[in-house]
Amino acid sequence: MANNNVLLRLAVSVLALVAAAGCSRVTNSPHASGAEKTNTIFTAFTSRSPKYLDPTSSYSSDETPYTYQVYEPLYGYHYLKRPYELAPRAAQRVVKPRYLDANGTELPADAPGEAVAESIYEIPIRKGILFAPHPALARDASGRYVYHEMSAGDVADKFRIADFPATGTRELTAHDYVYAIRRLATPRIKSPSFSLMSEYVVGLKEYGERIAEVDRELRKGLAPTDRDLPMLDFRQYAFPGAEAVDDHTLRIRIKGKYPQFKYWLAMTFFAPIPWEAEKFYAQPGMAQKNLTMNYWPVGTGPYMLTEFLENRRHVLQRNPNFRGEPYPCEGEEKDAAAGMLADCGKPTPFVDRVVFDIEKEAIPLKTKFLQGYYDSPALSELDVGTAYIVEMADSADKAAEYEEKGIQLPTAIEANNRYLGFNMLDPVVGDGDTPEQSARNRKLRQALSIAIDWEEYIAIFEKGQGMAAQGPLPPGLFGYREDGPAAFNPVVYRKVDGRIERRPIDDAKKLLAEAGYPDGRDAKTGRPLVLNFDYLSALTPAARSLMDWYQKQFAKIGVQLEIRATDYNRFQDKMNKGSHQIYTWGWLADYPDAENFLFLLYGPNAKSLTNGNGENASNYRSKEFDRRFERMKFEDDGPTKAKLIDEMIRIAQEDAAWSWGYFPTSAAAMHQWVHNGKPTQIIRNQTQYLRIDPQLRAQKIAEWNRPIWWPVVLIVLALAAGIVPAFRAYRRRERENAARTLAREAHAGAAE
Repeated sequence: MANNNVLLRLAVSVLALVAAAGCSRVTNSPHASGAEKTNTIFTAFTSRSPKYLDPTSSYSSDETPYTYQVYEPLYGYHYLKRPYELAPRAAQRVVKPRYLDANGTELPADAPGEAVAESIYEIPIRKGILFAPHPALARDASGRYVYHEMSAGDVADKFRIADFPATGTRELTAHDYVYAIRRLATPRIKSPSFSLMSEYVVGLKEYGERIAEVDRELRKGLAPTDRDLPMLDFRQYAFPGAEAVDDHTLRIRIKGKYPQFKYWLAMTFFAPIPWEAEKFYAQPGMAQKNLTMNYWPVGTGPYMLTEFLENRRHVLQRNPNFRGEPYPCEGEEKDAAAGMLADCGKPTPFVDRVVFDIEKEAIPLKTKFLQGYYDSPALSELDVGTAYIVEMADSADKAAEYEEKGIQLPTAIEANNRYLGFNMLDPVVGDGDTPEQSARNRKLRQALSIAIDWEEYIAIFEKGQGMAAQGPLPPGLFGYREDGPAAFNPVVYRKVDGRIERRPIDDAKKLLAEAGYPDGRDAKTGRPLVLNFDYLSALTPAARSLMDWYQKQFAKIGVQLEIRATDYNRFQDKMNKGSHQIYTWGWLADYPDAENFLFLLYGPNAKSLTNGNGENASNYRSKEFDRRFERMKFEDDGPTKAKLIDEMIRIAQEDAAWSWGYFPTSAAAMHQWVHNGKPTQIIRNQTQYLRIDPQLRAQKIAEWNRPIWWPVVLIVLALAAGIVPAFRAYRRRERENAARTLAREAHAGAAE
């Protein structure tokens, strides 16, 4: 009987396995069943949750996918146009400032920068903009705020913003921007923008000192670690640099003329903050529950944050109060062919929800992306597509797979650079002590610039993902033209049949001889020319191969390169002190203006001459360059500014303070059902413009993740192969036992 039960259980198990395989399937999707059919973007983050979502302090790239969707600065950027073009967000329009002289007399719009004592920006705010629903704005029937008078006990059972059932809204006003600008001075959190803005916004520096004193008074009697602090109400403390002329007009006063200030108005430092949010989050017990603006922001943007599971999951939900901004109808020439204008004029955002799930390991993330469970591996990392592009170049199978899946890998040359620099304070590669020495050293730098083959570097170390630079200014910024100096460096390149090609190595050798080093030896002493390359990290195996490449580039013209590798802190010390000779570094633009790159070569910014406070790491000083820079930084985009940029680039190319290096390629990765994706590091609210096709996604996920039946069949056959002989043996033993029983019974009967 026992054997019979075993066989029965085994048979039942086989049938259950087959039934389970036929009725359901196990997947590694991180989402609930059926989620792929919803109007939701699914993406991932790979390290930690965003640390700061408070717009006063947020400045990290991993925070921007949230902050620029929730908040609305006054300005933004046109999504498709390049060069980048400012566009209004909460403002009615992008305004031009009024200029005043030292006596308060208004100056013409083309007044020279040195004549301007103050710039006044009067910015009209759009009417009818509403904040997203939030408990901080909830009021009862009598108009009283529902959640502004809570005790620690009232919030004891609250952990999420959704735990407060009542929500409210109100219209955005200029006062909310004034509050935000005043709040830049808060000592309770660090604002990365305060130091610079306090140099420009009238009275902000002094205001910061005043607010620090107010905060000290409010903290009296509290422990330094106490998180329950009385509200620091900025409505009570005004300063002249930021004022509301009326409910829908904001006035900002700037010292002197600072045209680049308009780009700061596109950053979330200048996003509106309702005082009610400050009041709500300042109540007892809130900070201990992480009920703060760093976790639960309050804004007027297209989305609101509705779920924050730290280091696990974040969800942006469509703001039901958002007015619906139209999708752009203009862009670059290639945008129409790429289908980027198909949604012209339609209201955005297109997507209802954006879900961010943690994926700490690269392989599971890639696997789930290729299965269709993620629409993009990452929305904020613009190098995420590079690995796929490289794989396609290296493997025909990968290329076929990615093309068959319709994976989109759009690329763009972005506003950042990598370069090799010469320290102009150095006696060998720098300015020199005499005009004659200066001219010889310049020819040495030019010779080395020709010898260093950046096209080869890009092919080897960047897998072809980059563009050799002709000067300091990348494409996409005003001043860069295909027929201008920014796109052609005659010192290092030449034009042959209309094509730009690197000058032959013989040109470099000729310049080296004219510099006093024929065949790489000092013409006077006969000693070999040995130069020092200060590298910013330890020599790992990958770094060693890179250093070998640099040494080979210098060796082309007989110059020896000595590698001096160190850790980054020591490297920075060398740069600050000016004890370096040749180095490599890079720059990522804060805003899309030529000034943000050309200031890296501005004499007064020399790093080693300003105790490390400047960003001119080559310590390059040129009276002609500096004179033009000082004029250019006051100019608005136009012919005068373009001419000055051209002249500065030509001067810098001739002086060769840098070997100009390359501009890296940005590459996104997304599935075929994601539309309107255009990689950009400048525009941070791009999610607003993305559209998906959930029906196609569901179809492809089902197609790419079909159940694999043959293992089940093999298991069934294997089990059957084991069951049949066992069953036959069981039947044989049963028959033998029955025969023996009958024989014993017959024998017993005969005996009787």
